[in-house]
Amino acid sequence: MSSRRSRTTGLRAIGAGLAALGLLASGCGGGDGGADGKVTIRYSWWGAQDRADLINRTVDLFEKENPGIEVKTDFQEYGDFWTKFNTQAAGGNPPDVFQNSYAFLRKYGQKNLLLDLDTQVKAGNLNLDDFRQGLGRAGEVDGKLLGVPVGANTFTLVYDVEAFEEAGVTPEPGWTWKEFDAAVEKISGSGKDFWGASNNGGVMYLYDLYLRQQGKAFFTEDGLGFTEADLKKWWGGYREKLDDGLLVPAKRAEQVKPKSEVSAGLSAAEFTWDNFLVRYVSETDRELALAPIPTTDGERTGQYLSSLMLSASARTEHPEEVAEFIDFMVNDPEVGKIMGYNRGVLPTNAQFDAYKPEGPDAKIAEYEKSVTDHLEPITPHPAGTDTVEAAFLSIYGSVAQGSVSVDDAVSQFFGEAKTALGS
Repeated sequence: MSSRRSRTTGLRAIGAGLAALGLLASGCGGGDGGADGKVTIRYSWWGAQDRADLINRTVDLFEKENPGIEVKTDFQEYGDFWTKFNTQAAGGNPPDVFQNSYAFLRKYGQKNLLLDLDTQVKAGNLNLDDFRQGLGRAGEVDGKLLGVPVGANTFTLVYDVEAFEEAGVTPEPGWTWKEFDAAVEKISGSGKDFWGASNNGGVMYLYDLYLRQQGKAFFTEDGLGFTEADLKKWWGGYREKLDDGLLVPAKRAEQVKPKSEVSAGLSAAEFTWDNFLVRYVSETDRELALAPIPTTDGERTGQYLSSLMLSASARTEHPEEVAEFIDFMVNDPEVGKIMGYNRGVLPTNAQFDAYKPEGPDAKIAEYEKSVTDHLEPITPHPAGTDTVEAAFLSIYGSVAQGSVSVDDAVSQFFGEAKTALGS
């Protein structure tokens, strides 16, 4: 287990000296020093109660080993988290440390809301040396270290093993979209109240992979990396499959939320992040497995590693304590044992080796190992990615419901995307 030093008078003096030189972030800060001499920091994240239970156990462990630091915790569901965070940030009182993702780094970095953690790496308060597959620098944007991964995952196809066996299709490396479509058609034609696949036409990350297989990408440095004609083909293809009865209808999908269509027994296949398998398996008795993304050429999937991260507020009054907290959360083996793959495959060798995956976690570990040699660098995400992603999902939702034509939906999306990206 990693041992973290407790607060000392010497460190206090160093911190005071840096503050006097103007080297620490200004502002009111999210934490405070208590009357008992403890430093208090605030830690927020999104997720369900099961994630909160695990994280609170890791916080208890940190506080036990660092008696001079108290951590106040807070969590919400995804949408509520960002609503609260934006309100707090606007009021100058964001949490000291919070869960983040790659899609938001440039957005909040350009607003000067995120602490550049490189200063703490250089000071020895945050160790990046033990990260797997170069993940330690995954949160580096525009020359600043704005986030540190707490887990890594990649996109996958979660599929119903029995349904695909009956269709005579084996999802395996190098399989193609034609083979996937053939399986979907066979399964949907079985006469049951069961469809070959979920309707994932509005999933930005899936479309990004499809574009990457063709040498394009959802985003470029200048904005969108595809044309209106490209998107009409993508959304039009999904609309045709809906009309042909091959995908779960929008109304049926709404009826089973918050379950996925796969775990609810409506669909045989769904594209999503691999760590979602843990939740899906807990919601169904059917055997589910993971498969790589179908390809256009039998080789390139376009897949990459993404991750949830921990970021720090640029306004925190306790950058050293926050850095040591992040260091503990990504390097301590006991934290790895507690969290498992709740937020993705563990990021550092110490945690990865300490945790012995079983059940769905073992399937996730095996899957990520199988696709490691085929992973590519992640495409840079510009500020405004979250707005574009939301528009892509919601506008396609109107297509799926039949309330908007594909052509009108594509025009609407490009208009909103260009506004969000400032292009």
